[in-house]
Amino acid sequence: MLDTTLELHQGHQLRVARLGQGEAVVLLHGYPDNLQVFSAIAPELAIDKQVIVFDWPGQGDSDEWPGGATPVALAKRLLTLLDAWGLTKIHLIGQDMGGQPALVFAAAYPERIRSLVVMNCLAGGDAPTSWEIRWLRRFGVNKLLLRHLPWLVFQRALHTFLPWGRAGLAAPLRRELWRTFRRPAVREVVVRMCAGYEAQLPRLPARYQQVQCPTLILWGENDKHFPPSQAHFLATQMPHANLEIIPGAPHWMVLSQPDEVVRRIRAFYAHLEQAER
Repeated sequence: MLDTTLELHQGHQLRVARLGQGEAVVLLHGYPDNLQVFSAIAPELAIDKQVIVFDWPGQGDSDEWPGGATPVALAKRLLTLLDAWGLTKIHLIGQDMGGQPALVFAAAYPERIRSLVVMNCLAGGDAPTSWEIRWLRRFGVNKLLLRHLPWLVFQRALHTFLPWGRAGLAAPLRRELWRTFRRPAVREVVVRMCAGYEAQLPRLPARYQQVQCPTLILWGENDKHFPPSQAHFLATQMPHANLEIIPGAPHWMVLSQPDEVVRRIRAFYAHLEQAER
């Protein structure tokens, strides 16, 4: 797993992992995971880049920050971190609930972003999802499940995010993800995020259309919750973006097929560098 440190930002601790040197690549995670979900791809991306991954405030081992938990609010928090780190322009990668803040950031702060990669997230409220996601969004039972049945939520994620369920996740990583997700304070932040994302979801497509940086929409063919129809919807809002579907890949393709994910991202970066010459 990735070596991490605790940094102080605005009086709150933030868990961060840094690897490599060069142009900065920042990765944004979703739930029920933390920064360690990128433990398989971060070292490979760091061969020729400076890679930064962090636990969202209030998740993983990061302290909670006051304020909202919508994609817009999280994009502003990312901007605060980039200013503190002295990073003027970055490559940004977001998956799951890190995807929407990444898109909002690219739209709101075009001068701060070189490229964007979006993976496996809820991009459109009307595009197809799994029956579970439809049910959770419609009835709001995710709040009850997150607060009172976290083990069920976590086990269901393992079962549906990976092709082999629990057996597909190395025991140390499984323990690490559960260690942080089991904390009630972490799950309360996720509850707020889910509510904030749902409230802003109808307005997000207008922001997608404002993204002008080079963009790769990278999706798992077998994502059970956010199928490729979500990726195709996103592509209709961002006609300049490149859309690639990884055959057989599940939701956590960064863990099940890290080599293929890295290969496609590195090819995307190589094409950008060639175009800039």
